[in-house]
Amino acid sequence: MKILLGICGSIAAYKAPLLARELIKRGAQVRVVMTPSAAKFVQPLVLQNLTRHGVAVEMFDESTQNDGSWHIHLARWCDAMLIAPCSAATLGKIAHGISDTALTLVALALSPKTPLLVAPAMDTEMWIHPATQRNVEIVQRYNVTIIPPAEGELASGFQGVGRLPEIAVLADAVLVSFSQTPFQQESEQSLHGKTVLLTAGPTVERIDDVRFISNHSSGKMGYALAREAARRGAKVVLVSGPVTLAAPDGIERVSVESAQQMYEAVMARRGEADILILAAAVADFTPAAPHTGKIKKATLGTTMTLELTQTQDILASLGKLKQPHQTLIGFALEAAEHEENARKKLVAKNCDMIVLNAANTVDSGFGGDRNTITLLSAHGGTQVFPPMSKEECARKILDAATAGLYNLLA
Repeated sequence: MKILLGICGSIAAYKAPLLARELIKRGAQVRVVMTPSAAKFVQPLVLQNLTRHGVAVEMFDESTQNDGSWHIHLARWCDAMLIAPCSAATLGKIAHGISDTALTLVALALSPKTPLLVAPAMDTEMWIHPATQRNVEIVQRYNVTIIPPAEGELASGFQGVGRLPEIAVLADAVLVSFSQTPFQQESEQSLHGKTVLLTAGPTVERIDDVRFISNHSSGKMGYALAREAARRGAKVVLVSGPVTLAAPDGIERVSVESAQQMYEAVMARRGEADILILAAAVADFTPAAPHTGKIKKATLGTTMTLELTQTQDILASLGKLKQPHQTLIGFALEAAEHEENARKKLVAKNCDMIVLNAANTVDSGFGGDRNTITLLSAHGGTQVFPPMSKEECARKILDAATAGLYNLLA
């Protein structure tokens, strides 16, 4: 495979030689194109020595012109282009077709069939700025793959989202692009022959024949996952609580109401599953003694005491019984200390991956058509995504589960 590595003017550019070396170790031929700003952070000579190829920095450098339309030849040479780190400036130029550097010139000359991956790296305020997020949305419409920045200590000394992801994550993402480009997604059958067991929606815990305890889960995230898994060729079993959504085509839906019913349905089918994804919002407690008929207000007085008992923990039960060939993915909806609490859940429930989102936050939690997710793996990987549709979230989750980005599958 032939990889064109683009480097922008970010302090994270010092990692570029390590990235080039990792790609070469994985069998890639690597060539480099840099912005002039990037050359202030890392010397082109270092990358030239590592890759055994000249490094393009200036568009009109005489040494670059030996092939005539050098940018066209370089763009056609590569099987994929990775820009890491990508600055906010270069991201904006790609979004708007401005080719005023050697790097953006080559990026614009890529064939539509050549994967372009972009790993933004910048301070948190620059990453979350509406202009940057708008540019992310624009390039994604061009089928550019955004490798979201990681969270941690930044060059400014502050903590936040904006770090360049780890070298292994970047290299993995490039390898994934060869098996799943945007032009292959519709016909992709990466889950052919696999069985995916999913849970979705809320559970309903009966107080009496007319009253119950439940939550605001719409089931949209679980149903999006079911559709995407089926599109990728999987046999999908969807255990669903009460929702207003139609069953996706080509899947087996098992309708349940209570946490106990969901537990029994999942446990009865767990053995056949290769991937288990628990996206349902299952009640943690249920009435200890549900009343037959309707409880009359007149018999209660002005207060009502309801005794609750814990439901069976489906995720923890699966974690204890998980087989070596199975991948277990849970969801964590957190209101505080999001990542810390999600990682505790990941370990306690013996999951391979946790999908984290935040309660009471715009574009996150229950009900909406969009979600903001962070993926945490048992191997220590963390990937933070910007707000996006639940369909796109489903693609990211299944990409991680099937393409080896987090080494979940053998």
